[in-house]
Amino acid sequence: MQHVPYVGSGPYCYANSFAMMFGDQAPSTAVIEFATGSPFGMQLIGGSLPFFDPYGWDPEAGFEGALEALGWTSETSHGEDAEDALSRLRSALRDGPVWVGPVEMGHLRHQPGMTGPIEADHYVVVLALDEERVLMHDPQGYPYASLPIGDFMAAWQAKTLTYGAPFTMRTGFRRVAELPEVDMIRAAIPAAIHWLQMTTDRPMPPASFGNGEAARLLADRLDGGCGKGLRAHLIHFAVRVGARRTADAATCLARAGYREAALVADEQARLIGALQYPLVVRNDRAAAETLRRLAPTYDRLLSALRNR
Repeated sequence: MQHVPYVGSGPYCYANSFAMMFGDQAPSTAVIEFATGSPFGMQLIGGSLPFFDPYGWDPEAGFEGALEALGWTSETSHGEDAEDALSRLRSALRDGPVWVGPVEMGHLRHQPGMTGPIEADHYVVVLALDEERVLMHDPQGYPYASLPIGDFMAAWQAKTLTYGAPFTMRTGFRRVAELPEVDMIRAAIPAAIHWLQMTTDRPMPPASFGNGEAARLLADRLDGGCGKGLRAHLIHFAVRVGARRTADAATCLARAGYREAALVADEQARLIGALQYPLVVRNDRAAAETLRRLAPTYDRLLSALRNR
């Protein structure tokens, strides 16, 4: 079956936020996401929390390499003091929009149903700030969203997130190399190989696993039934973003001439996407079988990228 690139909604908050900061010089969000390394692996953190992204990876781990591959640079600042952070934000906004995150999504009360921390990370582009409210483009689907400063600062402190420093923002976005998108993709291939190899010095909780082993262990867990929290995490976030990432990886790899790797990434996208329905209708054994079919694809993708 022919690979068809995906275009549509989905939880691509930092890729969309970067694209907004790049303006009319932005590459596609598929290329931005590819450059972060996110499609290249799977992890099961602490034996219980699955993500379809590399072992030891989080968004902050991929940003600097992504910007370099894309031909961009920016300046990052963060700190513990809320008053200083707000002052830095006001000052930076004089030069234009500011990229902010990670933030705790549960404090973004302009999103329906958000009433407090849910331990979910997010990224936004802040446009303006007055004495009472913050104006932002929230790539979750809320352009020109307005939020009271107190709620925004609680979100920006990122106190309930497992990665990132409080009050982090990026400014001074500058294009340092004019590259065709295909060259951006090729520049990101070494990072893809690195992440698939699961070689990381980033600390991981005990009983954390990656790639095929992560897929098999999650399948074993689903055989015993999927708990409410795990199911919600999978069907509302992890499967959706995982399928899109790998679909975008297949598109990018094909564009750059990595035909065999593109075929494997497309297979991964189809398998991850196929998890959504059985998990929603609680056919956990079917989802477990799909995960077992996914497990060997990570070694195959690594081999295809290495041996091209």
